[in-house]
Amino acid sequence: MALDRNVSPNDLNAFWMPFTANRQFKKAPRMLVSARDMHYTSADGRQILDGTAGLWCCNAGHCRPKITQAIQQQAGELDYAPAFQIGHPLAFELANRILDIAPDNMAHVFYTNSGSEAVDTALKIALAYHRARGDGTRTRLIGRERGYHGVGFGGISVGGIVNNRRFFGSLLAGVDHLPHTHLPDRNGYVKGQPEHGADLADELERIVALHGADTIAAVIVEPVAGSTGVILPPKGYLQRLREITRKHGILLIFDEVITGFGRLGAPFAAQYFGVQPDLITCAKGLTSGVIPMGAVLATAEVHDAFMTGPEHMIELFHGYTYSGSPIASAAAIATLETYREEGLFERCAEIAPYWQEALHSLRGTRHVIDIRNLGLIGAVELEPIAGEPTKRAFSAFVKAFEKGILIRTTGDIIALSPPLIIERDQVDHLIGTLKEVLEALD
Repeated sequence: MALDRNVSPNDLNAFWMPFTANRQFKKAPRMLVSARDMHYTSADGRQILDGTAGLWCCNAGHCRPKITQAIQQQAGELDYAPAFQIGHPLAFELANRILDIAPDNMAHVFYTNSGSEAVDTALKIALAYHRARGDGTRTRLIGRERGYHGVGFGGISVGGIVNNRRFFGSLLAGVDHLPHTHLPDRNGYVKGQPEHGADLADELERIVALHGADTIAAVIVEPVAGSTGVILPPKGYLQRLREITRKHGILLIFDEVITGFGRLGAPFAAQYFGVQPDLITCAKGLTSGVIPMGAVLATAEVHDAFMTGPEHMIELFHGYTYSGSPIASAAAIATLETYREEGLFERCAEIAPYWQEALHSLRGTRHVIDIRNLGLIGAVELEPIAGEPTKRAFSAFVKAFEKGILIRTTGDIIALSPPLIIERDQVDHLIGTLKEVLEALD
């Protein structure tokens, strides 16, 4: 008997939901049963305009035919192949396709299954790289306050979101953090990159002076910090980080799990900002969120440091059962083809100015205290309710869903990142409905 996917289960208790107020949800579930292009369909038959590309991931929209067909065909042809000491052609083809659009200095691809795994992989590669070169004292990792790098122990150690860290003990040792670049008093309501704050990159020099450059393996930052509420890099900030890391022989890792695959109108944020890191983590948009898959992109210099010793020996003792799985590889190739054939990265760049003006039209709306944007990313920061942080934004999320739009909240910040296929009238509908929601809030 086939499962009717449109029928809600009669017991919601078994599923412990991630990053969710479980008790609240299970009293009043918000169920999605299907999707197409820019919309979800809810269990009660309503169309929900996707203002968040799922979770920053469905960049090509939902249930796109080329991607769906590729998955169906691959599942019936080669469902699984081990990645240890054996390969299948699609994984190699996909790696070449990724490098075709990646920054010029990227030369190799290591597959993971998520952004969290990509981050932990990049951190391990950085540590092992220095050891392979005889710099085994370089064991320190530098993250940034308010950074989000997934939920592995490595990622939450270098991450800087308090609630993601506070419950899980001492985490990795030898980790330090740069200050974040959120300066609302100087950069409030900025359109695009802020003017002020590039000097915050110089805090890395202080950290180097404190610990010694010969102890630091890598610095990891999100070019645009997404999950913390869209914090943008001030003009010149990332360039300065690159200068300092190169000066001291420290690897620079860009966490592009959110910004990769067109979110800023370029394949990667590294290209948008004109900065070449040593490692790039990516996931989400790699398969448009359809199949779990992530990757770490590495320079030839990083990769080649491992290619020593007897050829029959494993060079890097790391990997996953599902690294570069056939079905995920097929989905990713079809996703990259969809981006190219429909010009979605270029389309993002074209619609970004319209998105910016629509988003900033919310200035002066009730409870709004700041607005930030870059590419097809936006944040609307709300004044918190005294003594009840996060409650106002969460109320906005629930009301927005009831009115037919999907938004995302972090703290008292509303984050928006629609699929790259969004049309201008859909931008208007998304922002107009959000305005109605905010005006009606207590």
